This record gives sequence, structure tokens and C-alpha cells, in this order.
Amino acid sequence: MRGRVAAQSGMFCYFSPAERVPAQHPLRAIKARVEAALNLIGKDLDALYSHTGRPSIAPERLLKGQLLIALYSIRSDRAFCEQLDYNLLYRWFLDLSLDEAGLDQSHFSRLRARLVASPVARRFFNAVLAQANAEGLLSTEHFTVDGTLLEALASLKSLKRRDDEGPPSDGGDGSGMRDWKGERRANATHTSTTDPGAKLMRKGNGQPAKLSYGAHVLMDNRHGLCTELEVTDATAAEHRIADRLLGRTRQRRWPIKTVGGDKGYCVKAFIARCRRRGIAPHIARIDARKTPGLDARTTRHKSYAVSQKKRKRVEEIFGWLKTYGGLRKTRFIGQARVQLHATLAACAYNLLRMAKLAPIGAT
Repeated sequence: MRGRVAAQSGMFCYFSPAERVPAQHPLRAIKARVEAALNLIGKDLDALYSHTGRPSIAPERLLKGQLLIALYSIRSDRAFCEQLDYNLLYRWFLDLSLDEAGLDQSHFSRLRARLVASPVARRFFNAVLAQANAEGLLSTEHFTVDGTLLEALASLKSLKRRDDEGPPSDGGDGSGMRDWKGERRANATHTSTTDPGAKLMRKGNGQPAKLSYGAHVLMDNRHGLCTELEVTDATAAEHRIADRLLGRTRQRRWPIKTVGGDKGYCVKAFIARCRRRGIAPHIARIDARKTPGLDARTTRHKSYAVSQKKRKRVEEIFGWLKTYGGLRKTRFIGQARVQLHATLAACAYNLLRMAKLAPIGAT
């Protein structure tokens, strides 16, 4: 006999959202680690708010929401808040009961304004790394450094000459579009009116120049975790930023032995600084260039070949951050906000990577 679909009526039942989440779901391990990291930065979160007045939305809940946005590639805060009304998995992750009111995108905007002016996001990133180190999921000896470009939330149409105070010329066709014919655009002479911090840069010969920021990553070779991330001016020299990232690791007292990189880091000054720090520079060589400190005495070792093979894994970090983390084209204006977005997306990547490396025992 054919079954019939009855119209859905009111529902009255008792159950916990946790019961609907599979026991082996990766979010279970991620949630446990996130809550442990948030406990470590509890005092930093307290400093963001006054001790008087009405209670705010818990910042822990909003930070966890930002992680979900990165993990599930949700296009905006507003779209996430809409899905939060009917997605049991999201409600469970944020510890929201079924009859509790959801969130509003303005809550995320206010928290973001506080986080930009504080080191909370950075300390949350460090707290996640500390857990990885405690679980044996982080190697502190062999690393890879690399950089990429992040397309800014600004169009080439927003470019304007720095010395031009009048309205842009439209070429007399009445379209309102800027007439660039015969005019060369460069960072020295033009700036974006939408995002002045974005700079014209191209990935390589034959590629179009776009308004961009630079993103630089230091990766653990053994487990593929992102251990350092910095968003910079797109025109900043890669080897100088890499030197700064390695300098930060000294504050953690990590015994770095090797650092791998592509030919963009085959620079005499950078290799000399690595040598002074006791770090073997496993940098790809440029055949026509003689670089002191990077010769056969380094490249003949098997470890050099291993570093050159492992360094390609850093592209997985960039690929995930752009494809899933929402950084293919930034959603925010200004270097500080892009840095905040990238830091939280990198936290999500590390947490997901840790859940895959150690999926059991964090339920």
C-alpha cells in the first residue's frame, strides 16, 4: 500500500542537539580543542568588555561562529546567521539551545571592531598551536616559508591619481567609467579610493596586475600546520617578511634546524641571517647565481632534498585558505581587518588538520 505524506503539524519533544551529531564527526574533536583554547584566553576576552552594563553576547560564541564560517565556506556573517536558525549542527557547536534566539550579523561586526585593536585573535591562534604541540602534532625543527597574493575587495575602477583632486574623466562618452587610454597605472602614482592599503601587483609575467595584499606563511614540514601567518603590503619583499616570521619563533624557543623555500628566497642577506641563527637554509637555488651559504655543502645532503619535497605542501594551506576560508578575494577593507580574517581562517585550518591527524580522543 502506498504511503502518504501528512502535513507537518506542531512538534513537541525533548532531545539534545548533540544526539544528532555523529560520534565520529570531525566537529566533535574541533569543538573540544576550540573550547580548551578559549579557556586559555579567557582573561584576554574579559579585557574587551566593561565590568558594568548589560551582558554582551558571549565573545566565545562569536569566535566559534567565525570558525564555522571558514570551515563551511559561508559567504557572509548574514548568511551564517540565517542558517543558524535551522541548522542543528551549528547550534550544537555554539552551545545554543533549540528555543534560544540566534545571532545577528551586527554582533560579529562589533566583535570584529574590538578584535582588530587587540591581540586576542593572535593569542587564540597561539593557544591552538600550543594544543598541537602538547598532543605531539607539531614539529619545531623543520619548516617551510612561502608567500602569496590575496586579491583585495577593491576594483581597478577605484584607482585614482594621487595628485588628482577632481572627479575622474569618463572620456566624454557619458558612461561614468574612467578612461585609462594612454595612462600608465602604478603604485607610485595611483591609489585606490576604496582600499588605499591595497597595491597593484601581479603573480608573474603575463598575469594581470590586481589590487592585492601579501600573505606569508611559515609551515611545519612534518604535520603541515600553519605556525605563522602575516598579511602585509603586496609590494613587501618576501625574504624580509620571512626573516620576521623566523624571528617570532625565537620567542617560542623553538629549536629550528632547517627552513625551506622557493627561489624567491635565494637572497644573500636572508641566507646569511639564517646562518647566524643556526638555521640551515634549504632554499631552491638559482643556477646562474652564487649565493654564499647555499652551495654543495648544503644541497648535497639528503635533508635538503626532503625539504624541497616537503615545501610544496605549503600550497595546501594557501589553497584551503582561498578556496574554503574565503580569502580568494578578501571580504574586508584594510590590512588590519584582512589580517584578522586570515588569522581566524588559519586557526580553522589548523583545527581541521589536527582533527584529521588525531580524530579519536577529543570527543
